[in-house]
Amino acid sequence: MLALDYGSARCGCALSDPTGTLATPIDPVLRPATKAGIRALRELVVDRDVDRVVVGLPLSLSGRDSDQTREARGFADRLRSALGAEVPIELYDERFTTAIAARSGSADTSEDSRAAAVLLDDWLARHGHEHRSEA
Repeated sequence: MLALDYGSARCGCALSDPTGTLATPIDPVLRPATKAGIRALRELVVDRDVDRVVVGLPLSLSGRDSDQTREARGFADRLRSALGAEVPIELYDERFTTAIAARSGSADTSEDSRAAAVLLDDWLARHGHEHRSEA
């Protein structure tokens, strides 16, 4: 699985291990909504044999959509078009992931990718068992 913490300048990325147990931050993708950014994400999905993408959904603290939420939804739609139906894309509430990542990281990895790893850890804890049983 691949988790994405979308931002217009940079998209944090994290991958799960094959068992769906661990989330590891990897290099972010710059300008992810551009043609080059979408191409880089598509190559990442193919090269790493990703079978599901989780895109962080930046809801407001009240749980409502914001401008950032709408931008993330639009990005997910563009990525869905680029990847086709074989790779499901799921939006997942990312509130607090950046704050958690800021407190729990090393200088070796980008904060955006650490936030993606926090997002993926949470997704795996809530849904990973469903997908491990499908394998």
